[in-house]
Amino acid sequence: METQVKSFFINDSGDIPNNPDLPVIVYQGVFNDNLNIESQFQLHNWTGTWTGDVYDYHHYHTNTHEVLGVKSGKATVLIGGDAGEKLVLKAGDVIVLPAGTGHKKIDSSEDFEVVGAYPNGSKPDLKEKDPGERTQALSKIKNVPLPETDPVFGESGPLLEKWVK
Repeated sequence: METQVKSFFINDSGDIPNNPDLPVIVYQGVFNDNLNIESQFQLHNWTGTWTGDVYDYHHYHTNTHEVLGVKSGKATVLIGGDAGEKLVLKAGDVIVLPAGTGHKKIDSSEDFEVVGAYPNGSKPDLKEKDPGERTQALSKIKNVPLPETDPVFGESGPLLEKWVK
């Protein structure tokens, strides 16, 4: 598989803050069948790993960044709220969501499964659309530290190049 990396910013949607300073990063085709996604994330100190699905409602985390590696199948996810960006993710793809970035699964194949992890094993909070929590959410998001490593490449890689405060 040939890896392609793309990144993009998502604007504040009003009810989902997204992240004004850090882009979403998508690594397309970075893993092949011979590499264990969970082990790679853990090797680079993105821990607290879990395996499962992506919620089918808009949600985000104000206290940590999140990485999702597609272990099997494919899915369409919506990033950033109702007016956000639709992405088709397939086995071998990885997406890194900066703190505050809304995401939800729109549809998927029956065998869709992701591995999720957080820098330094952070425990994510779970927030849904709520304009009343906006001010507090923005404050928490700004205080989330940058990860020390890229979840895929470690001490180098696109995340360290693109995420600079």
